[in-house]
Amino acid sequence: MSNVPEVILTGFADEGPVSKRAEEQLTLLAALGLQYYSIRFVDVGQGVKNVMKLTSQEVERLNQLHREFGIRVSSLGSPIGKVKLEDVEDGTSNRFVPFDRYLKEDVARAIEIAHALGTKLIRGFSFYPPKGSDPSRYRDRSVERIGAIAEACRREGVIFGLEVEANLVGHDGESMAVIYDRVASPNLFLIFDAANILVQKGSRAETVASYHRMKHGLGWMHIKDYRADASLEWKGCVDEEMLKNFVPADQGDSGHSEILGDFRERIPGILQKMADFGVPGVFLDLEPHLKGGGQFGGFSGPDGFGVALRGLLRVLDHAGIRYKLTDYGEIERAKTGVVTS
Repeated sequence: MSNVPEVILTGFADEGPVSKRAEEQLTLLAALGLQYYSIRFVDVGQGVKNVMKLTSQEVERLNQLHREFGIRVSSLGSPIGKVKLEDVEDGTSNRFVPFDRYLKEDVARAIEIAHALGTKLIRGFSFYPPKGSDPSRYRDRSVERIGAIAEACRREGVIFGLEVEANLVGHDGESMAVIYDRVASPNLFLIFDAANILVQKGSRAETVASYHRMKHGLGWMHIKDYRADASLEWKGCVDEEMLKNFVPADQGDSGHSEILGDFRERIPGILQKMADFGVPGVFLDLEPHLKGGGQFGGFSGPDGFGVALRGLLRVLDHAGIRYKLTDYGEIERAKTGVVTS
C-alpha cells in the first residue's frame, strides 16, 4: 500500500452551516474526519466576512479554534482576480480596481492573511474581460497581471493557484494552459474544477480534454460535479440560472472517474513540487454546491457536504487513490493535548 498515491482531503467548510460560524464549520469538518479546510466566508463572532476582510483579532481567534479542533487551513479561498480588466460598463456588477492599487492592497492582504493562517496556498482567478467579448483578446493583459501576482507570491514564499471558471479569461483548459505557460512562474499552479467546465454547456469529452490540457500545471483540484441539462439556453456566458444541477462526484457528467484515474499518476510529481514549498501534500478540495452555487460561493448544508464527501470517496476508491480521515489513534493522541497533522 505504501506505493499507492495519496491525497489530502479538504473542503470549503462555509458550504456546510447556514450561519457560517467558525465553530460550526470546524465541528462539521471534525465530524466528517477532515483535518484541513479552505477558508472563504466565516463568522468569527462579528458577522459573516470574506476571509480577506478578517481583522487581526479575528485571525487570532480563528487560529485558537484551529488548535482546539486540530484542524488546519489548506488554502485561502480568496477572490483575487475576480475583478474587471477594463473600466467599462458591461452590464455586470463586477468591480474594477486599478491594478497597481490592487497589487499593493488586495494581493498583499491575501498574502498577509495566508501567512497568518499558516497556509502557503492562495486560490485566485484570471480576471473578467468585458461581458460578451472574446476572452482570448484579453490574454496578454491577464498574463501580465497574473505574472505580477505570481512574482509577489514568489517574494513571500507562497503559491498562487489559478482556478478555471466560466466568464473569466481562463474559462477552459486551453486558455488556462496558455496563461500558465506564458507566465512560467514556479509559484503559479493551476486548479482544475470539472463542473466549472461542464456548466458552460460543455460535454464530458470537453471536460476531460480541459483536464488534460491543464494537467501539466496542476497543483490541486476542486471537486464538484454537474448534471448536464439540455433545456438550459446557452447565452454566451454562465448566469445564475445555469448554476444549478450540481451533484456529487460519482453522480455527474464531468467524468471524475476518468479524470482522477489519470490524476493518480500525477500525484507523486505534484507532491514533490509541493514539498519544495513546505506544503504537506496534494489536496483535493470539496466545493460541492449541492443546494446551490453562485459567483462568489455556494451552499450544500451539513447533510449535503457529507453526501458529497462520500461520493468523492467512492470515486477515489475506484481510482485507486488513498486518502486519510481521522482515526481512533489520532483521537487517543489528542487526549494528551497533541495535535496531529
